[in-house]
Amino acid sequence: MATMTSLIGLINKIQRACTLLGDHGGQGMSLWEILPSVAVVGGQSSGKSSVLESVVGRDFLPRGSGIVTRRPLVLQLHKTESGTEYAEFLHAPKKRFTDFVAVRKEIADETDRITGKTKQISNIPIHLSIYSPNVVNLTLIDLPGLTKVAVEGQSETIVEDIENMVRTYVEKPNCIILAISPANQDIATSDAIKLARDVDPSGERTFGVLTKLDLMDKGTNAVDVLEGRAYRLQQPWVGIVNRSQADINKNVDMILARRKEREYFETSPDYGHLASRMGSEYLAKLLSEHLELVIRQRIPSIIALINKTIDELNAELDRIGRPIATDGGAQLYMILELCRAFDRVFKEHLDGGRPGGDRIFGVFDNQLPAALKKLPFDRYLSLKNVQKVVTEADGYQPHLIAPEQGYRRLIDGAISYFKGPAEASVDAVHYVLKELVRKSIAETQELKRFPSLQTDIATAANESLEKFRDESRKTVLRLVEMESSYLTADFFRKLNAEPEKNLNPSDKKKNAEPAKNPNQSGHTGDRLNESYLRRIGSNVNAYIAMVCDTLRNTIPKAVVYCQVKEARRSLLTNFYAQVGSREKERLSAMLDEDPQLMERRIQIAKRLELYISSRDDIDAVCWK
Repeated sequence: MATMTSLIGLINKIQRACTLLGDHGGQGMSLWEILPSVAVVGGQSSGKSSVLESVVGRDFLPRGSGIVTRRPLVLQLHKTESGTEYAEFLHAPKKRFTDFVAVRKEIADETDRITGKTKQISNIPIHLSIYSPNVVNLTLIDLPGLTKVAVEGQSETIVEDIENMVRTYVEKPNCIILAISPANQDIATSDAIKLARDVDPSGERTFGVLTKLDLMDKGTNAVDVLEGRAYRLQQPWVGIVNRSQADINKNVDMILARRKEREYFETSPDYGHLASRMGSEYLAKLLSEHLELVIRQRIPSIIALINKTIDELNAELDRIGRPIATDGGAQLYMILELCRAFDRVFKEHLDGGRPGGDRIFGVFDNQLPAALKKLPFDRYLSLKNVQKVVTEADGYQPHLIAPEQGYRRLIDGAISYFKGPAEASVDAVHYVLKELVRKSIAETQELKRFPSLQTDIATAANESLEKFRDESRKTVLRLVEMESSYLTADFFRKLNAEPEKNLNPSDKKKNAEPAKNPNQSGHTGDRLNESYLRRIGSNVNAYIAMVCDTLRNTIPKAVVYCQVKEARRSLLTNFYAQVGSREKERLSAMLDEDPQLMERRIQIAKRLELYISSRDDIDAVCWK
């Protein structure tokens, strides 16, 4: 018996855990589908409340005429060893009630809180736990009484609404139905029996309870019903004699009422032979024993679903993140691990595991060539500008053989145009890397719970990218300046050997006279002739084209080396150093979380603890 009592008590504990999870009775969730409970069903004024109070041994339910129970009451009875009796409501978990008159008032007040002071009903249950040495471990659900007509103040659909609510409970295969019927009415007209027959036609889940046996007309009795001849159930019928209205008015003690009930059956000429199987104490014992049998049959499925729920809760904790350690060293380790998780995602973007890195190649393959192609060399190397530059380079002394200073000035001026596309490539890659940082932070699941750390990582990464950009800009500008600092002499020597190579067909047509050496002076009196200037412009343009080809290849190399490779290698190196030297308070601030997320984790952890302890305790009891 001790094992049975412990097992039922543990089931009560699991049902409480279900309630914390939002897995309430009547909501159709998985664990409530298999955890057994007893639903008390009956018509209005059938004596439902009196039966419940007799089982509990306490006067604690609201009373009155008409519909009194307007919300389901999930009542969990916990047998204790001590003599202290108390009650707790789920909606007021920190408040312990030792005065059961206050329990009655709290039930009425909580009902009114949802339904108002009306005669309307609600399917939102009230959860009440009673701890007492005078009860058996049991879960009972008191449901609104079935009715046939709506009275003033009720909706026209109240009859259907109540029946539908009751059905949501009693249709579940785990539900034991306690069908309450008054003995002074024909059993064939019992609302409870009719509903029980609809949902449990075999009668294996239904216990019949006859109330008001003492109020039957003289010369009549309910022996045929109690012995199962009038209406047969697979479970036994139990007769109950409730307190009379006079006893209720006099506040007769429930223990005394139980004794009077026993005396009634023992001394009754009609029911004396059934006395050992009658009364509220026997009903409670009978339900508890049956509940134990049902529980034992369902232990494998209960354990399986508890394990499934534990796995789901663990997965949810992994998804939102485990609790944060309070130790400074552990916090530092956690921050570094989160940074590494971000760094892995960032590298996947660069290396092609995730989209985005290909945009860097797009800068080199599309943007840079397009920018180089748009450089205004046609305008810069126009005859007018070539003449201007060469003349200014000569100064007061015109060149004698070849305008070398003019060539150098033209080439320097043309090469300076490459600085714009070079810097634009640096900036374009910089913006791509910044966007990849933003996307990587958003895609790092482990970081989602730490908005402050996300901001810190973004700031540190962008600071590093700024440094890489500055170094890259200096490098590409050096590449451009290198082309100006030392000209390739072999290029012009080859022009000496092939003087016509760089002339356009139109140029050759205009110059019918024999071609001059490119280094031969083109003076005609005091001015340079057009053919000579065009040849200079053509030579410079050819050289610039060679430089352009070189920079088209070297600028991407410099950008990748200075920005992309550095970002891949040391994006958060400075941040790691800074974090390592921070105080514990600053580390805690970096791991600051959304308060709602923290509360959710706490609730999941509590539920997880309840399920794990319940599973272990059930295993211990079953294998004892």
